[in-house]
Amino acid sequence: MRILITGAAGFLGSHLCERLLSDGNEVVGMDNFITGNPQNLAHLAGHPKFQFIRHDVSEFIFVPGKVDAVLHFASPASPNANSPLGYVNLPIQTMKAGALGTHNTLGVARANQARFLLASTSEIYGDPLEHPQTEAYWGHVDPIGPRSVYDEAKRFAEALTMAYHRFHGIDTRVVRIFNTYGPRMHVDDGRVVPNFIQQALRGEPLTVYGDGLQTRSFCFVDDLVEGIVRLLHSSEHYPVNIGNPVETTILEFAETINRLVGNPAGVQFKPGQRGESDPQRRRPDISRAREVLGWEPRVSLEEGLGKTIAYFRQKLSLS
Repeated sequence: MRILITGAAGFLGSHLCERLLSDGNEVVGMDNFITGNPQNLAHLAGHPKFQFIRHDVSEFIFVPGKVDAVLHFASPASPNANSPLGYVNLPIQTMKAGALGTHNTLGVARANQARFLLASTSEIYGDPLEHPQTEAYWGHVDPIGPRSVYDEAKRFAEALTMAYHRFHGIDTRVVRIFNTYGPRMHVDDGRVVPNFIQQALRGEPLTVYGDGLQTRSFCFVDDLVEGIVRLLHSSEHYPVNIGNPVETTILEFAETINRLVGNPAGVQFKPGQRGESDPQRRRPDISRAREVLGWEPRVSLEEGLGKTIAYFRQKLSLS
């Protein structure tokens, strides 16, 4: 297949480029580097089946030649307001990537009669009243809060994708991605995994807000990519959760990182600062992924964190 991947220089996009190339496909990567990192694709330079186009997906997209599949992954994704990569600080760009970018990439798929896969998110569930979250859950989302620029952009993108499927007959897929971590996460991402690992490597106490009992479910990037590839090659048109159903508290997560790094500084509790509309609990129900894709995560948290810590140790030594 010849596959267009938007957001190719991002954390997830770069891993997808690598995997789909290793499977023998031709890949056209597209990114405008607003949050993507060119270094994530440096090792693919000169690959005979890889082509890169620097472009903003909110503008009309032209890709010369036939395209067999389009994977739309372009969007800021960090909720952290203290990070320059956070979508709170890139609100218009985030909305445009979700709305105009989805419209333009669906246009490429329609023109080529290509398969289309949308990268959606667990954020469409908002601060969920249902736990764990199934694909049938409609969500509990604030449509005008700070996080709405990302949440609603993705909800709109899902709606537009299904409209193109129903009205134009486009062969669509929708993956709802839950918390994912691994090598190539941006050092300045601002989310809990890079923050904790960097603090631990510097020998500092890990900053835990509130009582640390809020939970997340962390999926290693290799597992996520495997699920996405299986979804791409499936015949499932409706959204599928891909994530790790093993739930851990933030405090437990911090203690695990300290143990793996060998950081004796422990944790430092700070009051409040739970972001507005930040979900207290988040865990996917992956029954559909198991049934339709035969997929479930294989990499343990300790194994995945070991690889991620090694990556950050190298990055920090180079900075």
